[in-house]
Amino acid sequence: MESVSGASNCNSTKQNNLSIATNGECGNLLKKNAAEEKTAAAEYDDSTSSEQDSVDPKMKRETWNRKIDFLLACIGFSVGLGNVWRFPYLCYKNGGGAFLLPYFICVVLGGIPMFFLEVSLGQFMSEGGIGAWKICPLLQGIGLATTIIVFLLNIYYNVILAWAFYYLFSSFTSVLPWSHCNNAWNTPDCGKALDGGAFANGNMTTSTTTLATHSLKSFCCRRKVLLISSGMGEVGTIKWDLALCLLLAWIVVYFCIWKGVKSSGKVMYFTATSPYILMTILLIRGVTLPGAWEGIKFYVLPTWSKLMEPQVWVDAGTQIFFSYSISLGALTALGSYNKFHHNCWKDSVVFAFTNSLTSFLAGFVIFSVLGYMAQEHNVSVAEVAESGPGLAFIVYPKAVAQMPVAPLWSILFFVMIILLGLDSQVRDHLHISLLGFAVVYMQLLRARRTGEVTGGKSNSVRLE
Repeated sequence: MESVSGASNCNSTKQNNLSIATNGECGNLLKKNAAEEKTAAAEYDDSTSSEQDSVDPKMKRETWNRKIDFLLACIGFSVGLGNVWRFPYLCYKNGGGAFLLPYFICVVLGGIPMFFLEVSLGQFMSEGGIGAWKICPLLQGIGLATTIIVFLLNIYYNVILAWAFYYLFSSFTSVLPWSHCNNAWNTPDCGKALDGGAFANGNMTTSTTTLATHSLKSFCCRRKVLLISSGMGEVGTIKWDLALCLLLAWIVVYFCIWKGVKSSGKVMYFTATSPYILMTILLIRGVTLPGAWEGIKFYVLPTWSKLMEPQVWVDAGTQIFFSYSISLGALTALGSYNKFHHNCWKDSVVFAFTNSLTSFLAGFVIFSVLGYMAQEHNVSVAEVAESGPGLAFIVYPKAVAQMPVAPLWSILFFVMIILLGLDSQVRDHLHISLLGFAVVYMQLLRARRTGEVTGGKSNSVRLE
């Protein structure tokens, strides 16, 4: 107070008499006062910055180490199980090679523009699936909705991974357990040949029923893996071996992402590229099987009359949105890790080409084996083709069980399924859902702390 008063007197004296500038005492007081003000301002800035860092969720955002990291992340995220068990079935059902015409039209008119839009939005805003909607705050609820959807997909994907782990562990044997009837869980009908019928949706029901078919149906659904009950009224008990596989799936996913985008970026170099190596191995093995080319012809030969059916075009558009993971907020989140001037348009084109090529390649892998199985049972390929989990966990393993060195091909196939599912789970689902929930939590935390500072009169929370 004395220095401030002295400085004030000096200023007053200076205004009245210019000769005061030579007064040493007043000059020292002025310098001392200026130094104190400068120190106080610096301390205030430090405290303000520290407080903002503790409550502001807008921490410095990580970026990809290399440009290729973003492209591999998108490929690993979007190229997944749907490319293997959904596209080949849609292709054969909707006219074989003719289906490629509406498919690629939807790629050009819908897939690439929508992919580019979502990625560039995230790159421009440097925000995830929720924060990017600050561009139109009225629609921020869409970001919350997509985050919840992705969270539910997390649970679904990990269940699929648990099944794949179970099948993988069961394949480490000299003879696949579903290839014979000498198991405690086999039904009395295992191995019986019945008369007068054929395949139905990929599941053998009557004549030409084999040991592998009966045994695998028991293994997968009723008596070994899933223990499917008779209905909703019968809950059943926990199947501990499958529950441990589910726990293993969650643990693997956790250790893939626990250090953030930079550490998980290293994981994707393996998980995004290895499925292509395994797919190539399975393709080479598949095309060397007897009857493989009949299955491939069934897959690619066009039926042009199918193009007149509206459902074919609906399936093409649906497959694009499904395989490109459009409108989930995931692409926006992945794009947010790009540097501001990154050329995401080029990545959009490369991604579209890679995604579609993978889907088409997977069709050859699947239908070469289905053609072999159809010839073995003397039926049409259409009668053994199936889509969805039934293809991966019933039809394909059934065909593999009839090959020489069956455990090897079973291991390779389920490792490929695990890598495809794991990459989609790690790259997008958990990153996007955890990022979204973290943003909501930090906003609520900031609102609470603001309320404590202002005596409980905090403003409404605006999600960023």
